[in-house]
Amino acid sequence: MKAFVDRDTCIGCEACAGTCPEVFSMDEEGKSVPIKEDIANDLLESAQDAKDGCPVSAISID
Repeated sequence: MKAFVDRDTCIGCEACAGTCPEVFSMDEEGKSVPIKEDIANDLLESAQDAKDGCPVSAISID
């Protein structure tokens, strides 16, 4: 599974990075970026929590 962030939608609230810092980070523009190519199985639940917690639904996991 991979995480994707719609940078046009992201508001930079840092909720995802706070929820799952192993998968999400903030870049120099204050936008979320996935830091893992593939999400490890043991991080899937946390990554899903970050997706679900995004206030603007900018994250998808496929």
